[in-house]
Amino acid sequence: MEVVIMTGGKGMRMAPYTKVLPKGLLPVGEQPILEIIVKQLRHYGFTSITMACGYLSGLIQTYFGDGSSRGVSITYHVESEPLGTVGAIKSLNRLEGPFLVINCDVLTTLDFARFREFHMKGGSLLTIASQKKGIPIELGVLETQDDYVTNFIEKPSQSAYVSMGIYMMNPAVIDYIPDHQYFDIPDLIHALLAANEKVRHYENNDFWLDIGRPSDYTRANEEYNLLKSVLLPGEQ
Repeated sequence: MEVVIMTGGKGMRMAPYTKVLPKGLLPVGEQPILEIIVKQLRHYGFTSITMACGYLSGLIQTYFGDGSSRGVSITYHVESEPLGTVGAIKSLNRLEGPFLVINCDVLTTLDFARFREFHMKGGSLLTIASQKKGIPIELGVLETQDDYVTNFIEKPSQSAYVSMGIYMMNPAVIDYIPDHQYFDIPDLIHALLAANEKVRHYENNDFWLDIGRPSDYTRANEEYNLLKSVLLPGEQ
């Protein structure tokens, strides 16, 4: 089964760590986050991996090589200019069936095989792994009618489904990605919805952490030590 790992960003929010290493090679526990992801993918049967690289791509290629030492096959697509979170997929001609797309900075216990099975049964071109999260509003909120206040709620919390940065896609999504143009996941979702294509989401309660900020990176190392056996189910 095929997977594309998006690892081309500069990780500006993770500076100064990313001044010397691409975000995917930052260590979580005793190994880079990309190493954890590759081991998870292999465990769930995703052994044909394309890494879409850009910033400091040579370090990633040197570290992983062709993937054979890890029981997978790894090829690289190196962008000469940033094309967004899905722009690079347009150039990947070898994708033959439904494929997984995952960001390089995701720490999760999601069962990728079960996610793929859900996608295969749904008839959509795109399925988004999702979780329902509380979104606190750190202000007093007024409920109003015209210019009268009908209620006051101190620091309420709302909830919404959020994307985990993990997707299952059918090759037909490539038709909706423009050539040589910066194109992000939200752009693709909007294009598919505008064309009346089905877009589904896969709700789950697995552990998930998007390592986007230094505070997330600190938490990732703390959680890794607690969840290592779950994060790496194929490890002894």
